[in-house]
Amino acid sequence: MLAGIDNERRPRALIKIDIINRVTDQTGVPKLKAEQAVDALFHSMKAALTRGDRIELRGFGVFVVKPRKRGVGRNPRTGQEVPIPSGKTIRFKPGKEMQVREDGEESGDKADPSLG
Repeated sequence: MLAGIDNERRPRALIKIDIINRVTDQTGVPKLKAEQAVDALFHSMKAALTRGDRIELRGFGVFVVKPRKRGVGRNPRTGQEVPIPSGKTIRFKPGKEMQVREDGEESGDKADPSLG
């Protein structure tokens, strides 16, 4: 247990290599080609978001760049106020098939069981 967090309840993170392995397993594409495809996808998404573009992926969700207001935060160790500059942040709104109900089940009929 780390810092009071129960590792058994913490969800496992899906990292880039996991995505590459799933592309390889589900398509039969060689791992090097799958890595190139995943890198190209992430590069395209990063470029679009940097330009301020909205990314809509039907059946998955929408990524949008939103302005973030200037504010004041607090250093958790010292309690000292810290200015937070204005900027931009990326928001994700899941599509209907991706939304999860309070009981943890997917709400859509078309949810891909291989993603869970």
